[in-house]
Amino acid sequence: MIFSGRKSVMTTLRGAFTALITPMNPDGSVDFDGFRRLVRFQLDSGISGIVPLGTTGETPTLEETEEDTLIDIAIAEAKGKVPVIIGAGSNCTKDAVKYVKRAKQKGADYALVVTPYYNKPTDEGIYLHFAACAEVGLPIIVYNIAGRTGKNISTALLARIAELPNIAGVKEASGDLNQMMDVIATVKAKHPGFTVLSGDDSLTLAVAAIGGDGVISVVSNIAPKEVADMTKAALSGDVAKAREMHYRLLPAFKNAFIETNPVPIKAAMNMKGLPAGTLRLPLCPLMKENEYKLRAAFEAAGILTRETDSNSFC
Repeated sequence: MIFSGRKSVMTTLRGAFTALITPMNPDGSVDFDGFRRLVRFQLDSGISGIVPLGTTGETPTLEETEEDTLIDIAIAEAKGKVPVIIGAGSNCTKDAVKYVKRAKQKGADYALVVTPYYNKPTDEGIYLHFAACAEVGLPIIVYNIAGRTGKNISTALLARIAELPNIAGVKEASGDLNQMMDVIATVKAKHPGFTVLSGDDSLTLAVAAIGGDGVISVVSNIAPKEVADMTKAALSGDVAKAREMHYRLLPAFKNAFIETNPVPIKAAMNMKGLPAGTLRLPLCPLMKENEYKLRAAFEAAGILTRETDSNSFC
């Protein structure tokens, strides 16, 4: 994919992109076969692209050798069919650059680079962090999620980052529609190829309505067709269909975050018979008191049925 503007040319990413979970076996090892099946499930369901090794993939607890294998599987299954956006973030710039290089060498289409967390760098430090990653030459999606990193990327800072070569867009998970409107009205207006993706399932319709390009979704792990169809309707201007689907799926969108992501979505996937499996500490299984709430919400959204069929996925 090629991007236009700022010394290079690229197409805008549009649609629904799944922030993939990392399925795990009962002993805590990565279920690589399950991961391959999940990628195929996404492709068969019409998803616009996949995002391995993000927050939803429990990347902080993965070994680099495990990450390498997950990337290889994702690219082998999806390359040439849909874009593959590999999570490549770190609060150490040297490591982030290394991960972007790895994504490029393995054939990824984009790297998703999160704001450096814990260190709490200044705006200048954040800019230099993304400048170093951009030098690798792989298109980068900036990941703005202050709730995880402790630092919001302001529109003014993002506008400066967007002037760098190889900056393809932003995953906006600030939850602030006013900020997203500012980004679209300024950064995207100046660089029409710049992609603005919602980082929250519940805001996909709203972001599309204000001129955004889609979503990096958590709920699409279990309902890729539904999320893809809703996003397509929203982006094509079929507001009535998009609105109907939004409100039908809204209980799932909300309750997918009843506890820390990806705890609820993995629990829901296990209920549906999808290969999700266990979690790695410090994440732990969904609290018992939330199991009923989660199931009820996903049943209301039409994603789960009352009778769980553990053999529904193959």
